Amino acid sequence: MSFKQICVVVVFLIIGHQHDSYGRDGSVSSDITAPAKTEPNEQLDINKNALFQDPSEQIRIKASTVMLFSENPLAREVLIGAIKQSENKAARVAVCKALSQTKVTKIPIEKKSDFIQPLLDVLTTEDQAGAQLAAEATLIFEYEQISEQLEKIATDSSLPVRARLNAIYTLKLQIDKRAIFKLMDLLDDPDKQISAGAEEALQSLAIPISKDAEARKQIRDKLKRKGMTEFLRDLLSQKEDRIRELVKERDLWRNQYLSALDKIYNLTIGEAAKGQFLAERLGSSETIVKLWALEKVRQSRLGTEKSKFPAELGPILVSLVSDQDREVRLQTAKLLSLLGDLNSAEKLLQQLKVEQDDEVRMELFIALGGACYYAFLPDSQIKIPLEMRKQTLEEAIKYLVEPDQKKTQKGAEVIKKLLERDGLAPADVDKYLGSLAKRYKQEKDNVDGTLRGELLSAMAALCVQSVYNVQAKERFGPLFEEALSDKTDLVREAAVDGLINIDKTKALKIFRKGSINDNSIKIREKLIGLAGQAGDNEDLDWLWEKMGSSSDNGPAWVAMLRIFGVAEADVLEKWMSRFNSEEAKAKLSDEQAASYLKIAEQKIDGEKKPEVLKDIRKRLACFYRNSGKYEEAADYLGRLREVAKAADEKKPILAELLDVYLRWPKIEAAAKLMDVCLLEGDLEPNSLIVTSIDNYVGNPPAGADPNAVLKLFLAKIKAAEGRPNWAEQVKRWTERLGQAKRAEEPKPDKPENIRK
Repeated sequence: MSFKQICVVVVFLIIGHQHDSYGRDGSVSSDITAPAKTEPNEQLDINKNALFQDPSEQIRIKASTVMLFSENPLAREVLIGAIKQSENKAARVAVCKALSQTKVTKIPIEKKSDFIQPLLDVLTTEDQAGAQLAAEATLIFEYEQISEQLEKIATDSSLPVRARLNAIYTLKLQIDKRAIFKLMDLLDDPDKQISAGAEEALQSLAIPISKDAEARKQIRDKLKRKGMTEFLRDLLSQKEDRIRELVKERDLWRNQYLSALDKIYNLTIGEAAKGQFLAERLGSSETIVKLWALEKVRQSRLGTEKSKFPAELGPILVSLVSDQDREVRLQTAKLLSLLGDLNSAEKLLQQLKVEQDDEVRMELFIALGGACYYAFLPDSQIKIPLEMRKQTLEEAIKYLVEPDQKKTQKGAEVIKKLLERDGLAPADVDKYLGSLAKRYKQEKDNVDGTLRGELLSAMAALCVQSVYNVQAKERFGPLFEEALSDKTDLVREAAVDGLINIDKTKALKIFRKGSINDNSIKIREKLIGLAGQAGDNEDLDWLWEKMGSSSDNGPAWVAMLRIFGVAEADVLEKWMSRFNSEEAKAKLSDEQAASYLKIAEQKIDGEKKPEVLKDIRKRLACFYRNSGKYEEAADYLGRLREVAKAADEKKPILAELLDVYLRWPKIEAAAKLMDVCLLEGDLEPNSLIVTSIDNYVGNPPAGADPNAVLKLFLAKIKAAEGRPNWAEQVKRWTERLGQAKRAEEPKPDKPENIRK
């Protein structure tokens, strides 16, 4: 780091940041880059009036700066006069700040020594604030130029203490060892206030202080031995350490204060009282307090339990968009963008026109778009002029054409919002729609298609959400079709949305040509969902190809079921054979197959196609039995039994029905069914009925006690006389029950165990 660089850094660290960016109360004029030419006295009068009379400090500083670089000698006299006089302190402040700013702009001042005596004279006044600014302005001079007069003021015991303290403050700002030595000399001053002031100044510079004369001499000698570069580096390092300590201390006290505010707020009872507490904090002069209150409003209004604060809190919030602090304006704008029920549009538009900070401007614009949108909702209690909506749309177009993608996206978003409601002339609507289309086309060759996708999404939304959707569809339709071949997923997804919003049936015809197997899972989901809404028999084949896919299987099947639900019976009959194939068994779950069979059952005419209907019900009965839904299984078996005519056809149905009753268990129904079977005749050991009972006993449902079910079942059968084969079967099952009972009985202890 060079010597000059070190000097500049140390100057800024010592002064602090109180004048590094004047912002609203004194920004460095960006349009002053060279000395002004001699102006007529009329112009000088204008500048003089601005310096002494304008209420804006920023204007006063600009007027001072113009006169500072003027070639008119009278301008210099005006500035020196402003410093010398004490009646108009605002004018003195403006000139001092204008002089200080030249350290930043680095524009040379001709004959700047003219200002030495006037500035030093201010130090001898009782105007402490003005004296501090004058002291900071003296940094435009080398120490040699002011040292003699400055040190004289600091040591002159005949001067007021305030004047000497002002000089000590000025010495502290001078980055020079000689100034530090003079401060060390003042430690022995007989006036306690002067010695204390010198000590405080040295401490702020991180210079060691000692009451011992010898120790103080060693400190002085050590400083003398250091070269200027080393001295400044050490001073810089010490100052940085001190700044870190102060920042840490500041943060500690700030956090404690904010914690106390939290406690008071949480202990405050009632929404009205809480609102009043926040209103007072929002009116604080401290930025950190206002930011705390803004965050509390955000939490309370947007949390799970939204609070309703007093109506007077709204105007206070809105007024903060023009706060002097940039962070307050930024956070207020962000908050207002979420609170559409506040009447903030007019204030937001006013501030947007004068706001200089780029980030704040964008947040103001976003909030303005939201405020206008809310005001034009049908049930809104807030009414604003239509002209304000148009002005906001014009601002949106400005953002739309920005090269910054984020700004473009926000511009498009606001246009989309404000075109949802009626009230605009067709020509104006066409202008705004055209602006969106034009900006989209400008992004055509951009490899990064993110912005294209966002713009196309806004256009897609306008095709369905806007009262001007007819105009939007006509203008954007071709762009959507063209975008289906874009390489960016987001663009194609937006194009799909747009075409669907225009005409679902027509869109599906377009998609069948090449989009059904798109790489984007979102697009495939959209198309499958569209097929479920507007598809027909023509879509069943490509949906069937999606079955078995881990990502598309479920949605595709839902769409197929919707189409099957409106299809004719011959379509369902055609697909019956397909569902019986091995391919279907691999692609479909039992539940999916059953859902199709339920639809087919309703569509198939039993009188015309009894065998098809019978097959459907057999498969449904089997599905419900295997899935443990015995009531549904019994219902379908009962229907099959009713239409069965031949004995050979009824027997297997009865055997399955008996198995279902036992598994249910429905013992009474099972026993009555056996009574019917036995009334018809005896049962051979290999009969379907006996086999069905054996199957149940050998393979009962999980958690069932087959022996208990069998015992109760056999006890309830009545029509068993004269059926020897059946009696033999009952005997066999009874023996099984006896064996099971003996196996459950506890075994007696052996004799040797008893003896023990």
